Formats: sequence, C-alpha cells, structure tokens
Amino acid sequence: MVMMEKYQQYERVFRHFDENGDGKISPPELQRCVGAIPGFGEERQLSLEEAEAAVVPMDSDGDGLLCLEDFVRLVDGGGEEEKAKDLKEAFKLYAGDERGHCITPKSLKRMLSKIGESKSMEDCKRMISRFDLNGDGVLQFDEFMVMMTL
Repeated sequence: MVMMEKYQQYERVFRHFDENGDGKISPPELQRCVGAIPGFGEERQLSLEEAEAAVVPMDSDGDGLLCLEDFVRLVDGGGEEEKAKDLKEAFKLYAGDERGHCITPKSLKRMLSKIGESKSMEDCKRMISRFDLNGDGVLQFDEFMVMMTL
C-alpha cells in the first residue's frame, strides 16, 4: 500500500514536470521544474547541460526524454544515497563507541534511554538477536540495515 502511494506521488510530480503533457520530461522541462523547487532554485540553477546529463543515464529508450518509469528511477535512486547516509549516521549513534563498528546490548540500552525508551539489558539482547544474522550477539551495519527496512 505504501509503495503504491509513493508511486502515485511520483506520478503527480511527473505530470507537473511534464509541462506539454506528452508523457515525457525533456531536459528543458526538468531544468525549469528543478529551478522552481524552493530551497534549490535560489541557490543554484540547473543548467541545460546538467539537465541533459541527468537524463542520459536514466533514459531507458534512448530518446533523450524521461518517461514515468525513468523519472521514478531518477528520483528514487537519488534518495537511496541519502537513506544510506542517514542509516550510517543512525548506526553510529546506536553503536555509541568511537569506532562505530557494532551495536551491543549495552550501547542499544544507552541510546534507547536517551530517546526515552527504558529497556532492560535482556530486552536489548532479545531485540538484537532478532536481527543478528551471524549470531555474534551484536549488530553489524548490514544487520542494522535489515532491521531498519522492516
């Protein structure tokens, strides 16, 4: 259900960007619409060359335009890098040590208490064990990513 809502939102944005209603977004349309985004347009306008460069790797049929599916890949793909960065930052907070290599029951308990969740050490061990894929009693980053996507 959530994926469908997200797709519908992308479709609405796509229709807005598709100024001439031909079912495709051209580099000039992309340039104008990105320039109109609050907080982006004032700081830095997207040049036509940059818009063309953004279209090329996503253009599935080689016509120099973005269809809806191409647009979704462009928008959703850029978000993945940001999501990964945010997950890494969150992981470091939960890991709590200077190295940030793993989340231990102790570091999980400490972080949960900082955000107002009081859990026992046993609760924290149980929480970790549900996603501890290699059975070492701690969460590595890849295990944390699995946990956060569920």
